[in-house]
Amino acid sequence: MHRFYLPPEQCTEPTFFLTGREAHHARHVLRIHCGERLTVLDGAGQEFVCEVQNYDRDKARLTIREKHFHPAPPSQITLLQAVPKGKIMEVIIQKATELGAFRIVPVLSERVVAQLGEDDATRKTAKWRVTAIEAIKQCGSPWLPRVEPPLTPSQFLVRNEGFELPLVASLETGSRPAREYFHDFHTKHGRMPKSVCVWVGPEGDFTPTEMQAIRSHGALPITLGRLILRTETAAIYCLSILNYELQPLNPCP
Repeated sequence: MHRFYLPPEQCTEPTFFLTGREAHHARHVLRIHCGERLTVLDGAGQEFVCEVQNYDRDKARLTIREKHFHPAPPSQITLLQAVPKGKIMEVIIQKATELGAFRIVPVLSERVVAQLGEDDATRKTAKWRVTAIEAIKQCGSPWLPRVEPPLTPSQFLVRNEGFELPLVASLETGSRPAREYFHDFHTKHGRMPKSVCVWVGPEGDFTPTEMQAIRSHGALPITLGRLILRTETAAIYCLSILNYELQPLNPCP
């Protein structure tokens, strides 16, 4: 069944309307006929099975046939990702969405090639959010990750946000596998962390000053193995590990 996205404020009535690009995609690309069903995700846990009632110019009128709510993941993952050059950030956001990231914070570290002005940052953020929307439609996630505007490491750290398990991908000697930190946390608390963040640096990693600041706020250095990974590979590697470690031990069938 084809999936579409509508923000929560547009999903409060018994009848929904697809408009603009979503309506065009349903009618002219997928050629969904009246009477056929499709799925609408609101990005906040709600999944609706709807029937197309009619098309009116640039609108598709839908009626709800089934409604399902999916609770938020018990552990929320925040990816703090240094912005790479070109369109690589779009790929990272796509894969981060598929791998269950709850929030994505683009980071403008000193070694980031693409330094963005205010207008560029606004435009990029809007585009990245569209990428996340397309990703939940593809993978079926009922939760849309929050994609924040880009900011520097110091701008984020000054917020003093608390994470039960803050991590940073590091090339430093002495970094430990992430599973050891998860094991230590579970041994101490008898459960998995409810909030996890992972910092992923640019090509060449964060500067020593940035790494010191990140670690001084509690981030634990994790190793990604003996090979030097590209930043997009490192992001996928980290999120795959976190996704695996945070899976329930006895998942429902």
